[in-house]
Amino acid sequence: MIYEVRTYTLKPGATAEFEARFEKRHPYREKHSKLAAFWHTDIGPLNQVIHVWEYQDLNHRARAREAANKDANLQKLPGGREFVVEQQSEIYNPAPFMHPFGSRDYGKGNIYEMRSYTYAPGDIPKVLEAWGSAIHIREEFSPLVAGMYTELGGLNKWTHVWVYRDLNERARLRAESRKPGTGWPPAAGVRPVKQENKIMIPASFSPVK
Repeated sequence: MIYEVRTYTLKPGATAEFEARFEKRHPYREKHSKLAAFWHTDIGPLNQVIHVWEYQDLNHRARAREAANKDANLQKLPGGREFVVEQQSEIYNPAPFMHPFGSRDYGKGNIYEMRSYTYAPGDIPKVLEAWGSAIHIREEFSPLVAGMYTELGGLNKWTHVWVYRDLNERARLRAESRKPGTGWPPAAGVRPVKQENKIMIPASFSPVK
């Protein structure tokens, strides 16, 4: 299993229309591959939509995208290319301890935080080992929605997504989980060279609400 994370930066004010068009096209696109999540940013880099697609492998991705590009039903409906300022695509491998998208119910009305850490070459295996031994501690406070590392795109990147009811809960749970003696964050012996985060809101049609 691999995940493609596609991040589109849109013109200011275009997010609502882009999502409305995507929602109409979604049933036809879903015939070719599974949408795992769809969010737009609320804090961090603004005017972004992030959609995550699930594939068996890169060959499956190529076949699905080719079929979607030839789908007559999709061609009839307007997309949103005129709104897009920048596109990014990254292919991720799920960590061994990650629960697949769609395998857990987080309820509705949540916010999601995506944190991306870039490490020095060769450090990702150390990160996976450390997180694998300690993630059960952190999940006592809130669920890990995704923990995955890049295979293609921006390399040496570790991306993790967390779900919270609101920003107040995020602040409280992060503080509680990092108190001395909890065992979190894990000691990997390496530190990221770059960190980014964004707070995201799920679209109404997102499988992850």
